[in-house]
Amino acid sequence: MQSMVDDFNATNGKNIKVELEIHPWDGGQYSQDLFTAAMGGGAPDTAGFKLTSTPLFTANHLLEPLDSYIDSWEDKDDIQDTLYKTLRSVTKDDNLYLMPWNTQILYVYYRPSMFQAAGIDIPKTYEEFLQDCRKLTRDTNGDGKTDVYGYGIRGSKGGQEPWGSFIYARGGSFDNLTSDASIQGMQDFIDLFQDGCAPPSAPNDGFNEIIANFQSGLTAMTIQHIGTSVNMVEKFGDDVGAFAFPDSPQGRWTSMGDTETVMFSSSKNKEAAFEWMSYLATGAGQKTWCVKTGNVPVSKTVQQMPEIQNNRFMKISIEGAPFAGILPVLDTTTDWINNTWPATIQAALLGKITAKEAMEQLDKALYSK
Repeated sequence: MQSMVDDFNATNGKNIKVELEIHPWDGGQYSQDLFTAAMGGGAPDTAGFKLTSTPLFTANHLLEPLDSYIDSWEDKDDIQDTLYKTLRSVTKDDNLYLMPWNTQILYVYYRPSMFQAAGIDIPKTYEEFLQDCRKLTRDTNGDGKTDVYGYGIRGSKGGQEPWGSFIYARGGSFDNLTSDASIQGMQDFIDLFQDGCAPPSAPNDGFNEIIANFQSGLTAMTIQHIGTSVNMVEKFGDDVGAFAFPDSPQGRWTSMGDTETVMFSSSKNKEAAFEWMSYLATGAGQKTWCVKTGNVPVSKTVQQMPEIQNNRFMKISIEGAPFAGILPVLDTTTDWINNTWPATIQAALLGKITAKEAMEQLDKALYSK
């Protein structure tokens, strides 16, 4: 980051000098510290940001709306309009307070050798994906026990992100978790486990478990983002691939992790602040940051650069970006993610409640009905 600051300071041509302060994420404490500083009058001109913090900051009038800056910005169309819409969706006044910087898009990891052994290709549709989860579930040594499971379900905390793809594939949505379509998506999810297509440990499996199961050869597919790709290649070489969660006539969705920048309303250097923010979003800073860190670029121009296109996991991430989204950002969301979703999903997978009952519980907790 310091080298990017030095480059910007030397090349912006407007005598703008950025002074960098680096603070650790610290499990989210960064956002709380930033809020405390801003409330005390000590906000920086601009800062890195997570969109889940937007309601707290905007409710206290700490962020500067960016609409007028972006509307007149020559690089506005270099970023997908769907991303602007996602960032705008977390505010009540329909203003845009966040400048895109980089993302992490969930996709499906798979083992080509296992696909070949099962006689299948990459699924092109959601229905094919469900069928392939079953075809990949195999007893490879003839002892009557399953040795490879088709799909690694994440039933514990964090699993709501890949789970969302099943809900939308049936035409459901987070906006109406109790619709017939949403319930059918949940039923598909339950069926994969109860039909033996996921490991018995799935109701309790979190990030570490789904990755360990995939890397040990216990599962043929699992969902995660580019952050694990280096370790995957170190383990498997060419025997690991990725594809975007398959399309369906009813809908398509995958989860997007995000990092943005914001401008504080207290800034006395707003034009200069936006120059720095735009450098990170579509300028040289975008290329440098994404190539060095492995995060997915938001700039269409940077997405097409050889350094990005030659990375097969980057290409799949970019393919998923147009239909990537987020959970509703509500006062209830954090507790829903950490407590309600895992407990409800575990009960549903184990047959203690039906798909309909599970979705009613999830809907009630998320929207405090």
